[in-house]
Amino acid sequence: MKKWLLLLLIVLILPILNACDRKENKIVISEVAHSVFYAPQYVALSQGFFEEEGLEVSIINSNGADKVMAALLSRDVQIGLAGTEASIYVYAEGQDNYAINFAQLTQKDGSFLVGREPIENFEFSMLSGAEILGGRRGGMPEMVLEYALKLNGLEVGRDDPTKEVNVRTDVQFGMLAGAFTSGEGDYVSLFEPTGTMLEKNGEGYVIASLGTETGVIPYTVYFTTKKYLEENEEIIQKFTNAIYKGAKWVHSHSAREIAEACLPYFPDISLNDLTVVMQRYVDIDAWAHTPVMQKDTYERFLDIMEEAGELPERVPYNKIVTTKFAEEAVKNLG
Repeated sequence: MKKWLLLLLIVLILPILNACDRKENKIVISEVAHSVFYAPQYVALSQGFFEEEGLEVSIINSNGADKVMAALLSRDVQIGLAGTEASIYVYAEGQDNYAINFAQLTQKDGSFLVGREPIENFEFSMLSGAEILGGRRGGMPEMVLEYALKLNGLEVGRDDPTKEVNVRTDVQFGMLAGAFTSGEGDYVSLFEPTGTMLEKNGEGYVIASLGTETGVIPYTVYFTTKKYLEENEEIIQKFTNAIYKGAKWVHSHSAREIAEACLPYFPDISLNDLTVVMQRYVDIDAWAHTPVMQKDTYERFLDIMEEAGELPERVPYNKIVTTKFAEEAVKNLG
């Protein structure tokens, strides 16, 4: 929580005039990571769905939910894409112009448990005594990893090797794969396509989907500030329409077709490897079928945060979530 408090203090002294002269139809998204996990977003770009709505959209990778929120609150971007926890932390700190979640993109954890050897018929009990590189403390991937382990009856310690499973949080998200391949940890939690790349190089093997273990939650969502939402409802509606078109597209096309649509945004991976990655996400039903963020899954996510000891307060659903734009998109687009 100290990190989020520092973020808010920084935002208060940042210049906020840099976005005032942007064209109304020009949207910059700050995404938490550049990942094929966000395929519906990239489909919306490649298939021209944003253009159909009259929007000019660009994306920057901020490498972390805290940095996404900093960019949003300082008005460097108009929309953030990250885990639900980001808006919860900011609201709990008392920010007046807090973030409102208006569209859901993914509905399951998109990370996979990667080990040093392939394991057939994997069971979580096999992790007893293991050390797992889990990512930043209080971030979605780390909290959901802990939740998956506890669901399977394991005693979890955070940076505590005396527990049955030690989840390390001292390695930055972007450095997880490098730390693992250099010999740290017995297992690591990774998003695609990193897991597939490690497999291809013989440096690691995907052995389990954490999304399958933990079920449906509002894992990755779009949010904007309360002020921007109030002043730009038409823009937010058009944006949500485009995202819903992307969601509908991925759910009606094959993994190969999704890979072909997203390939221009991931030039460092082959079409065949990207198809493998997309199939993994198709198999776990990773992407939300509509952008409507449901209250029951939101409450379940609060439970996950509480279990991890990272929930500052149970922020009411109707305080930081609006389904107005998502429901309108579904109504109009079918």
